[in-house]
Amino acid sequence: MPSPHLPRPEPKTPPTRPVLADDPPRFLLLEREVEIAYRPQMLAALQSKVDAFAAAARGTAPVCPQCGQPMRCPDTREVSWLARCGCLHAPVSRYRCPPCRYECRPGRISGALARLLALLATVAPYPLAARLAWLLLGVTISPMGIWRVAQRWGEAAAHHTDALSRYHADSRSIGAPTQAAPSTVVLGVDGCSLGMQVHSKRRHRKAGETLPPLPPIEEGRFREVKTGVLLLPSERAETSPGRRSVVPRFLGTCLGDADAIFARLYAQLRELGWVGAHTMVVIVGDGAEWIWNRATMFVRRCEILDFWHALEHAWEFAQLRYGEGSAQADRWVHELAEDLRAGKVQGVIARLKRVRPKTPELRESLQALIRYYTENAGRMRYDEYLRLGYGIGSGAVESAHKQVVHARFRQAGMRWSEAGARRLLALRRLLLNDNWALLDRLRMVSLAH
Repeated sequence: MPSPHLPRPEPKTPPTRPVLADDPPRFLLLEREVEIAYRPQMLAALQSKVDAFAAAARGTAPVCPQCGQPMRCPDTREVSWLARCGCLHAPVSRYRCPPCRYECRPGRISGALARLLALLATVAPYPLAARLAWLLLGVTISPMGIWRVAQRWGEAAAHHTDALSRYHADSRSIGAPTQAAPSTVVLGVDGCSLGMQVHSKRRHRKAGETLPPLPPIEEGRFREVKTGVLLLPSERAETSPGRRSVVPRFLGTCLGDADAIFARLYAQLRELGWVGAHTMVVIVGDGAEWIWNRATMFVRRCEILDFWHALEHAWEFAQLRYGEGSAQADRWVHELAEDLRAGKVQGVIARLKRVRPKTPELRESLQALIRYYTENAGRMRYDEYLRLGYGIGSGAVESAHKQVVHARFRQAGMRWSEAGARRLLALRRLLLNDNWALLDRLRMVSLAH
């Protein structure tokens, strides 16, 4: 009998390769047969509707959206559209505005298919989205075609968001009814960096040659994506025993503009009807001045310094004083955290002032910690915040960074133009806010204008 500690002898019969079925399952064959049988009928029915619409629209000159003047029709030509059931054809007139030279050029992809392709680009890189388009929709399209569709829909979504922010910034605007406005709304804001492109012109491959590598990202070639989260503390759910999480939330993003992120969050509050005369807006931040300077736009507000950011500053001093990874540093920060959670911030500051550092570096770190706690003491009444159910951490906005930015924008080798990042952020925001149906009511804009 072989010892259990020695490798067992190989069996004499060689392993057999897994056997694949000769034919696909019957239900897959039926599904394909139905799809093949009914696709020509669907295409013919849709083609007849397109012909009827083209005949009704013929001879009706549109109005220029820029100057309001009637547009002229220089020519009419046969145009093809790519739809899910096949290729459509119709005579389409091209209209041109002589004063401002604006042109209405017919599209090449149907609106419904374009929205599905933009959805794929919102969740996956463009080459992968092109492969998914074939696997899921049966449509052959290049990654550049996916990019064009996503840019056009992203520009439309970005225009709508900006217009909504401008509308609600006007004191004469009308928001949603506030009779059922909640008593408390939590607003979390933070920023994360995004690598930007360093070349001014797009690289083009000629005669099959290999593209040169991208230059390294230089200092200053990063932009900050500011993300905001709106949630109701009353809707906390217990996701696991002893762990509570806020599930319903609404996200807002912008590329580097602090005023814009607060304007968008305020517009979202009014759209939801979440801000009334008696609503307390709880702002959770990491201590950055741009957050507190703009929090004054809310009359009834409560500013909270994120508890874990407050502990990070304490950890920096403790590791410098006791050594990195030491048990004494861990014990010192743990005691300080218990006092901060109990609302004893003034006692913590007094205790820190009694510390006598031995080196200039330690003295400078201690003074920075005392200054940080002193400036934010009014935002560190954690015992009161916990009693009221506000929460004391910015985990919701940190999670939003991962979902909005990291999952799509910070994959290996990704660098973004300002316009491309802004447009895709607008689409990503619609998707994560469960508001993708808004694209059904928007018009896909042209990138040329």
